Amino acid sequence: MKGFWISTAALVLSGCAGAYDSAPVGEVTVVPPAVTQSMPEQMASMDPGDSILFWSDERRSAAFRDMEGLFPGLEVAPAAKTRVLPRAGENLPVALQAEIRAYMAQTQAAGVMALKNGEVVFEDYGLGFGPTGRWTSFSVAKSFTSTLLGAAIEDGAVDSVDTPVTDIIPALAGTAYDGVSVGQIASMTSGVAWNEDYTDPDSDVAKMLAIAPVAGESQAVTYARTLTREAPAGEKWVYKTLETNLLGLIVEQATGRPLAAYAAEKIVEPAGFAGGLFWMQDLTGGNIGGCCLSLRLADYARMGQFALEGGKGVVPEGWFAKAGSPLVDFGERAPGFGYGYQWWTYPGDTYGAQGIFGQAITIVPEEKLVVAIVSNWPTATSSDHRAGFRDLVGKIAEALDD
Repeated sequence: MKGFWISTAALVLSGCAGAYDSAPVGEVTVVPPAVTQSMPEQMASMDPGDSILFWSDERRSAAFRDMEGLFPGLEVAPAAKTRVLPRAGENLPVALQAEIRAYMAQTQAAGVMALKNGEVVFEDYGLGFGPTGRWTSFSVAKSFTSTLLGAAIEDGAVDSVDTPVTDIIPALAGTAYDGVSVGQIASMTSGVAWNEDYTDPDSDVAKMLAIAPVAGESQAVTYARTLTREAPAGEKWVYKTLETNLLGLIVEQATGRPLAAYAAEKIVEPAGFAGGLFWMQDLTGGNIGGCCLSLRLADYARMGQFALEGGKGVVPEGWFAKAGSPLVDFGERAPGFGYGYQWWTYPGDTYGAQGIFGQAITIVPEEKLVVAIVSNWPTATSSDHRAGFRDLVGKIAEALDD
């Protein structure tokens, strides 16, 4: 399925060296003490020909656990009160544990954690990774940005998913996004034409974060000005990382806070993250809504548990049930699969977050199950590896079926 892919050529901030002297665009407040600016001592190469897509396994593995050492971003402190994830009294069957570990070895997984009723039923690590290390998310970040949209609606900063995007970002008036709602951006049904081909250096996704910054304007808006419409809003689904970046900008503009600062209050604290998070920034200083959080494996699992439990008091009641439902049904091309508000949906009322190179959080509400995985797949995408993970989640659910 298309869309697990994220352009690392774009997402490693092509051309961003030296671009962080100015504050983020728009009326965004100063970050609170729990959020600090993180700048690497030596910036990673920004040559598109030296993209993560083409790095060796060893080089990627080192980068995935230390993105804050390579790229600028905002660092969020751990929660004041960590959510304890107790060990379950009964673990998975030994044979299934062996199968999970075999899958981990086969796919170069750095860690897998499974929670049943909020208790750990499986946890293991590979690639020299461990419980206190952090691993990058790639597109798993999209589901975090969606959650912050829900929080902004609950707070009244955004009226609803039906709000025209131009009401929040007036700079999009006159662009292909004129007449598009916040919800249509969240479900990627804007009707705006887009090329997310990661093998094409001239694709939109390869160029969007390399576009020259315009004073007083987010890069996401600057690139949106170059796009055209191919279908009426709401009638065609096309996976577009830019739209999650716009969604992040919507949240920032509506709340007056950087995404990372809002996440500190609305995700890190209520979900009880033990290791905080790092969130990369674009050329204009905004957090990249569509990519590049770094978290502990257990905090990916805590995020899944937070969603499973509904995010009470943070997002509107029923938000995750709606966001994790197939608002877009892929139909015959992928029976049982679909897309919600920045969450992928799977057969059996299961949903989850996905990122290239094997990152995922999968939630099985009926079984009160969360399974998180971080990896360094040999290739950015693999339908076989993704299907293998879904199969394992199904086996875990079956083994723990009450």
